[in-house]
Amino acid sequence: MTAKIILIQGEGLGRGDDQLGKLLMANFLRLLGESDSKPQTLAFWNTGVRLVCEGSQVLDHLKQLEKQGVEILACTTCLEYFDLKDRIVVGKPTTMVKSIQSMMSTEVVSL
Repeated sequence: MTAKIILIQGEGLGRGDDQLGKLLMANFLRLLGESDSKPQTLAFWNTGVRLVCEGSQVLDHLKQLEKQGVEILACTTCLEYFDLKDRIVVGKPTTMVKSIQSMMSTEVVSL
């Protein structure tokens, strides 16, 4: 099986109703943690970085995935833009260079 990086670009899945999108994202991350197959990395960009920070409703799901060996990365530029750099709870900040290197060496799934 090819290594995968899942790029999470927002707080919710899909377009339309924001509350439904957040519910879908929570379900996705919970079920991913219960799945036998895991991505190598979850990379969070844009408003998606809010999911790895204090106050996120999906921190427990992300912590579980991290314990299962999934690397969790959050865009440093995005964290700084939203003034969240000191509020990250799970995973670690990453640079654009590291993100590009990861994406060029694995299959990218964009959410």
